[in-house]
Amino acid sequence: MEEETYDMIIPPGTPRSIIADVIRQYDVEIVQRPQRMYFANMSGDSRELLAFRGKKEEIEKVHAYVLQKLQE
Repeated sequence: MEEETYDMIIPPGTPRSIIADVIRQYDVEIVQRPQRMYFANMSGDSRELLAFRGKKEEIEKVHAYVLQKLQE
């Protein structure tokens, strides 16, 4: 049985250095995901966004790391 994977949308504007650090340090891959946007003048427009994909525990670590780095 294959283990379930989870996606974490990479916030637009995240520096490439943070994305590269995540790929080097964690067992995740980058994928493209279509996502509907509901802010500003994008009422329901679909955009291809980047996301990290991995196991739940790894995605939780990545989420904490990205938030910490974005706050710095």
